[in-house]
Amino acid sequence: MKKTKWTLMTGAASLGLLAACGGEGSGNSGSGDGDQITLDIFQGKVEFRDQFLEMAAQYEEENPNVQIEFGAVGGGSDYFTSLRSRFSSGDEPDVFSLAGPSELADYQDYAEDVTDLEATDTALAGTLDGITVDDRVYGIPFNQEGYGLIYNKQVFEEAGINPDDILSYEDLEEAVQTLDSQKEELGIEGVFALPGSEAWVMGNHLANVYLAPEFNNDVMEAYESDTVAFERSDEMQRMLDLQNEYSIQPVLNMDYSQQVEQYFSLGDAAMIQQGDWIYPTLQQMDPEFAEENVGVLPIPLEGEEGKVPVGVPNYWVINSNADEEVVEAAKDFFDWMYASEEGIEVVQEQLNFIPAHENFDPDNINSSLSRDIYEYSLEENTIGWIFLGYPTAWGDDFGAHTQEYLAGERDWEDVIEAGRQEWESSR
Repeated sequence: MKKTKWTLMTGAASLGLLAACGGEGSGNSGSGDGDQITLDIFQGKVEFRDQFLEMAAQYEEENPNVQIEFGAVGGGSDYFTSLRSRFSSGDEPDVFSLAGPSELADYQDYAEDVTDLEATDTALAGTLDGITVDDRVYGIPFNQEGYGLIYNKQVFEEAGINPDDILSYEDLEEAVQTLDSQKEELGIEGVFALPGSEAWVMGNHLANVYLAPEFNNDVMEAYESDTVAFERSDEMQRMLDLQNEYSIQPVLNMDYSQQVEQYFSLGDAAMIQQGDWIYPTLQQMDPEFAEENVGVLPIPLEGEEGKVPVGVPNYWVINSNADEEVVEAAKDFFDWMYASEEGIEVVQEQLNFIPAHENFDPDNINSSLSRDIYEYSLEENTIGWIFLGYPTAWGDDFGAHTQEYLAGERDWEDVIEAGRQEWESSR
């Protein structure tokens, strides 16, 4: 029997390593019996490494013949490039993560059809759109995530700013200027901490806010489009300029870790453009700060005020080239994870995910940021995640052009024109 490994992943950063699982629960077809099986899972969420390891250990305890090895790449490293390297070298993971239709197009020949899994059947409406081809489903939604401007509640209160009053760009600009004028009294080094060395922050997340309207918030419409018009490029430019002007400097030397851990968690920045995935990091550094002192503001978008981008960042994809018993063990694991009572408890209370599946109780979400994002979702105050429908690597390339703009090496019109030409040449 081939001994394999497997991997998980999501949307915005990271890498790590996990261990093993197996499980009892709905849909389990017997991973606890028979020969030893090792699942090699490869994914892109480093920030959840410890939680994945705990989950794997729990599953392995109940399924002693299954061992799970979690590998992750992210947090500044390019997961998709690493995935390509593994496949090209013959070191294929048993399970890997893909971010949507553009990446699925490259790996559909390796993707097991999971249409009939219980973990697929219980997925929420719309969460499978980015991983479905001809009515067949090739991945299991990891979770939902949302992002915006994560802010320090205490700093805002001391500055006399009511975050509920911030809806438009002008509202935000006024609040930023108020914070900047009180930096010394508030004890902050800058209003923002813009991680300019992370191309995905500008190319994927910030650009998504301003591109989503022209694709009607539909990832598949973006995926099928031969061109991009950049109808809201002026709005994106002024938002990037605002973050850069009032950020701790130099932004091009600042990475994700510095932004979240060094500046925001320690109170040196009043707000940062990030998402609910930073909660585990904040909690590790200061549990009280994470739970009591952090909120999320929408990034202003004319005509869509008060909305945050929410979407499925990644899908688990089972490698159809793996041995049959490994494929079945992987299916058992995901049915346990998303459709069994025990697995749901682990996902909800240890991983702090915003659920993408039925049978989860939002009151049991431990993360304050995830609860806030989930409220936006329940009230339908959301913008689509169309960046998963960009041409492959287009977001990173466009992000690199915005870095050239921040460095003063390229004007904004050139950035937009380069992005448009590269989109069209990729389609």
